[in-house]
Amino acid sequence: MTEQSTADLYGALTEPATLTIQRLLPGPIERVWAYLTESDLRRQWLAAGEMEMKLGAPFELVWRNDELTDPPGERPAGYSAEHRMQSRITELDPPRKLSFAWRGSGDVSFELMPKGGEVLLTVIHRRLPDRKMTLGVGSGWHAHLDLLAARMRGAAHEPFWDRLSRLRKEYEERLPA
Repeated sequence: MTEQSTADLYGALTEPATLTIQRLLPGPIERVWAYLTESDLRRQWLAAGEMEMKLGAPFELVWRNDELTDPPGERPAGYSAEHRMQSRITELDPPRKLSFAWRGSGDVSFELMPKGGEVLLTVIHRRLPDRKMTLGVGSGWHAHLDLLAARMRGAAHEPFWDRLSRLRKEYEERLPA
C-alpha cells in the first residue's frame, strides 16, 4: 500500500473559487467507481441516492452523517440529521470521470486514474461562492474522503463529526482569507 503524505491529504485552492483534493485508494478502478456511483456504497462514506448513469440525469443526494460512524461524535451546531441536495450529471466517462452540478454550491468532478494496484481519485469542486462555503467544502470533502479510504481499506475511522470539527479549524488556518 502506498501512503500519501499528510500535507497531500488537504484540499488546496487551485483557482480562487476551486478546491482540489486527492486520495490514493485501493483499486481496481471499477471498485472506486462503484463507491462513487452506487447508492449503497456511497452512503457508507458520503450520501445515499440512486444515480441513473446518463448525461443530464437528475438525482438527489441524501446525507445522514450521524450514520457514517459508530459512534458518530458530536454534531456541530448548524448541522441537521439529514440534508438533501438536488443534482444533475454534467459529465460522464465511466469509470474515469463523473461530474455533477450541486444546487447552490458549485460543480463537482471526480476523476480516477489507475496507479499500479491503486487509484488516484481527484475531486475538484468549482464555483465556491465564498470563504465560508470553501471552508465547509474543504473540511467536508477531507472528512468524507478519509472515511472512503478507511472503508475501502477495511480500517477503523474516528467519529465522523469529531473529525469534521477538527478539520474545519485546520482549514481556517490553511486556506487564505
